[in-house]
Amino acid sequence: MPKEYKTIREVAGPLMLVEGVEGAKYNELVEIELVDGSVRRGQVLEVEEDKALVQLFEGSSGINLNTSKVRFLGRGIELGVSMDILGRVFDGFGRPRDNGPRIIPEKRLDINGNPINPVSRDYPSEFIQTGISAIDGLNTLVRGQKLPIFSASGLPHSRLAAQIARQAKVLGAEEKFAVVFGAMGITFEEANFFINDFQRTGAIDRAVLFMNLADDPAIERIATPRMALTAAEYLAYEKDMHVLVILTDMTNYCEALREISAARKEVPGRRGYPGYMYTDLASIYERAGRIRGKIGSITQIPVLSMPEDDITHPIPDLTGYITEGQIILSRDLHRKGIYPPINVLPSLSRLKDKGIGKGKTREDHADTMNQLFASYAAGKDAKELSVILGESALSDVDRLCLHFSDEFEDKYVKQGEYENRTIEETLNIGWELLSILPKSELRRIHDEYIEKYLPEKKEV
Repeated sequence: MPKEYKTIREVAGPLMLVEGVEGAKYNELVEIELVDGSVRRGQVLEVEEDKALVQLFEGSSGINLNTSKVRFLGRGIELGVSMDILGRVFDGFGRPRDNGPRIIPEKRLDINGNPINPVSRDYPSEFIQTGISAIDGLNTLVRGQKLPIFSASGLPHSRLAAQIARQAKVLGAEEKFAVVFGAMGITFEEANFFINDFQRTGAIDRAVLFMNLADDPAIERIATPRMALTAAEYLAYEKDMHVLVILTDMTNYCEALREISAARKEVPGRRGYPGYMYTDLASIYERAGRIRGKIGSITQIPVLSMPEDDITHPIPDLTGYITEGQIILSRDLHRKGIYPPINVLPSLSRLKDKGIGKGKTREDHADTMNQLFASYAAGKDAKELSVILGESALSDVDRLCLHFSDEFEDKYVKQGEYENRTIEETLNIGWELLSILPKSELRRIHDEYIEKYLPEKKEV
């Protein structure tokens, strides 16, 4: 039986100081029993000699310093897991949110997970098809990769995240595929959108959802991604599934981190965020990957909205250091009515070359990817030139590149929210667009692929 204490000395906001405590540990779960018999929960943030600082999950109102009892449970936050978690919706602490029965756990796992030995990591090398051309064709997602989406306020990152969750699959693999979706600090409307979308499209059958709403406690927001990754690790490494983890919105997570840091009176770092935010984010992102000898894998897509559209803000800045690339959404494309508004020029998947080519996607993928990227960049340069000097100053090739860039945005980047393109369809659309340009401009493609795949010349 956990030992009870009636030695609460101070309660300040979400923090509570308990004295005379023996053997308390960092991150240990705490129960506070009030006079009326109701129970609140908390977690040990700091231990100094016989004093323990406790972060309260449900707030401090009603806690009486003299009569409330405190119990230290001797364990951290755990998630009960079994295969029954598939198809279910939970809150940020792993409690059912869908009016379904409680999970009878096969085992209970600490949500902080176990670190992966770098030597045992396997290199990501298998293509994951999202059905979205701007990702599959130019910024390819590879199994075991962590590839964040950098968005901004008002852009459709929620719709894009839901579309990836619906459509993602490992090509040519017989292994089971699952999606773990962790949402932090989202509104009730957003939560309903995700749940209804998953249920309506049938994606819920292979998914586990963890939903933390904007009015839920900040400490729950800190637990949510760890709950999601614990479920993913169970499915991947114990049940041999390929798991795609989508975490949205990491900005809300970092705001909760800053809030708790301020409550602890820690010395702030850049823009008020704690100095350990890099380490904290790494403890989440680095739980993606493949392990030698294990069939399953965890691929991660964190979504974050850049405050004030600022890519140098600490959250996207640190995320970019830890992850293997980024998909950047563009406000300009969104204004043009293009969905998904993915700006392919600054976007990058550092592992794209490892997951494409013969036997994975198609032999011409790398060449067409490089050529499309170069031609689109040339078209954007030509557009800037025409704004300054007028279109009459452009050469014939510049005009073709300018036309190509418009067609590229309209036919390649732009697609329906429920349009699931195969990689062959994406590559063929790319070739159709390249037929706008003269063959002499296709310098990044081997001649044999031009002969084999290039359609007849299009008239402009």
